[in-house]
Amino acid sequence: MPDRPDARTDGGRRALGVAATAVALTGAAFVGYGVMPADGPPIPPPSAAASIDAGLDEGTGAMAERISSPGGLVLGPSEPRHLDIPKIGVHVALGRLGLNPDGTVQVPPVDHPEVAGWYAHGATPGERGAAVILGHIDGAGRKGVFYDLGRMRPGDIVEVGRADGSMARFVVDSVEMAPKKRFPTRRVYGPLDHAGLRLVTCGGAFDRRIGHYADNVILYARLTTP
Repeated sequence: MPDRPDARTDGGRRALGVAATAVALTGAAFVGYGVMPADGPPIPPPSAAASIDAGLDEGTGAMAERISSPGGLVLGPSEPRHLDIPKIGVHVALGRLGLNPDGTVQVPPVDHPEVAGWYAHGATPGERGAAVILGHIDGAGRKGVFYDLGRMRPGDIVEVGRADGSMARFVVDSVEMAPKKRFPTRRVYGPLDHAGLRLVTCGGAFDRRIGHYADNVILYARLTTP
């Protein structure tokens, strides 16, 4: 892996500015239909959600230090093909996502909530940088691929099969919930000095007046040894 990120990662960093301006991705684009059980999907513990409110998206505090700490193993570039999260029973092929004409990040089709997609302007999973995978919490009257993402906890494992035949194995650092109006764009899409993974979906309370969930659930993980 070269010290300088390749053009794909540079493109992801440029897209970060576009995404921030557009309140991209899940701030408005992940539309949940709220048709699942009345108690709703699992959510991270309140302590995890509080870290967003502590201002750590701005690069201060213990969580920001941990995410940006020097660290280790990286792989060469190779596009992801398959996502496996044994704890919550996710085993799914990955599509490719880019940017919409208005600069917001594409999301998988809501009428196929069982699919997930990799944001192709960022790092590939295992490269140095932030690899971002997006999926719905529900849609079309069915649970989505990330319905149970809020059940994940630090130390859990996420695996991504890559086009070169390798498997990138990640260990979860944290699972957090952030208000859509304060989506932590830089923490999700910004540059890293290690190989990181972010899984993003909707969460929190469902507002039936506007047809959206109020928050996003975000999993942060880093590459670990097989």
